[in-house]
Amino acid sequence: MGSALLPRLSAFGAVIAADRQVIDLSRPGDIGARLDEVAPDVIVNPAAYTAVDKAEDDREAAFLVNESAPRAMARWAADANIPLIHFSTDYVFDGSGTTPWKETDTPSPLSVYGASKLAGELAIQEVGGPHLIARTSWVYAPSGANFFRTIMRLAREREELRIVADQHGAPTSAAIISDTIAAMFADRRGLSDVVARAGGLLHLTASGSTNWHGFASAIVDGLRSRGMTLKADKITPIATSDYPVKAQRPLNSRLDLAKLSRVMARPTPHWLDGLKATIDETAAAGQ
Repeated sequence: MGSALLPRLSAFGAVIAADRQVIDLSRPGDIGARLDEVAPDVIVNPAAYTAVDKAEDDREAAFLVNESAPRAMARWAADANIPLIHFSTDYVFDGSGTTPWKETDTPSPLSVYGASKLAGELAIQEVGGPHLIARTSWVYAPSGANFFRTIMRLAREREELRIVADQHGAPTSAAIISDTIAAMFADRRGLSDVVARAGGLLHLTASGSTNWHGFASAIVDGLRSRGMTLKADKITPIATSDYPVKAQRPLNSRLDLAKLSRVMARPTPHWLDGLKATIDETAAAGQ
């Protein structure tokens, strides 16, 4: 997310890309002093503890980064009266039902990771001040550690891929999220007005939905259609129960985008369009 946000937000002013050497989210007590030094006009926080399974055994670290650090940012932002844009996740919901989750639905996370992200949301809301929490899902990009990169690697190494087919959501490229955030900065009424219209919480994903098997199949088909040599010739759908992991995942990660459409007066691209752009970028880079 940071890599996608940086070039887009640079169009609106100087961007200080604060890595761990500048602001260490595992040391929330230092964040206020660090922000005093940096003195931003807006804080955009795409960083998080995202090791979902590891968090089950590393609860303290997950909550330090996902709850305590956002709370410290929110306090500084509230005192300075500047907007804080923070990213959260579909994992705050339990994944029941089949209809998309609305911002007004009650969260009920299944995992430590989901609980820590929900705690971060509540901390920001408790502090108050101008803020926007953007919940997103299934984020991927041409670089970094994510599902797209994993499938691309496995498709080169294996003849068969076995992919979960009963978890549903919207694969969302970092580019789609970043383009939407950039559009908020470019809004003629100003970022603060957008934040106020959003009421503090907004669901932000690509439109449409699929399952992990459908996403993997689309990745492989797209890569192969662009001339990439892949070993995989079979993608087998499996149930979540056939792929045991430590942390429980929500089966229904669909997020309702009606509020986003009202706030931004524009729909987000379909997940297939976002994937096509990502594959085109990957192919152009010769990866």
